[in-house]
Amino acid sequence: MTQIYFYSGSNDKLQTAYRLCSKAVKQNMKVMVYSPDATVLEQFNELLWTFSPASFIPHCGIQDDPQLINVTPVILSDQIPPDIHYDVLLNLHQQHPPLLNQFKRIIEIAGVSHKDKLASRERYRFYKDTGYAIQHFNLD
Repeated sequence: MTQIYFYSGSNDKLQTAYRLCSKAVKQNMKVMVYSPDATVLEQFNELLWTFSPASFIPHCGIQDDPQLINVTPVILSDQIPPDIHYDVLLNLHQQHPPLLNQFKRIIEIAGVSHKDKLASRERYRFYKDTGYAIQHFNLD
């Protein structure tokens, strides 16, 4: 069954996402970073290029060449195709992602703003009510 990892108290969700993505890639996991918001994906793409000169993470978009997608550890996507299976889904959307069971692990990050806390609580409640086991990590 899919495992849910919830990280709460992030002062910068994209930097937290970068660190968690980097950790997963170092463990040889294939990661899909999901958000239907193109601006969020663009900001994360920029962070993947600029976070640290010594720690570039290879990545591409879901719309890129399928051969490239097959060999790239991180895929940025505004959709979750039904026939794709990755080790990790890093959810940067305010709602829970569709097609949860295609992933071994889902990573959720809760920021510190009131609005983000409310959205994160809804996602947490959804996972709990659906019967997923949740591992929670407080970043405070």
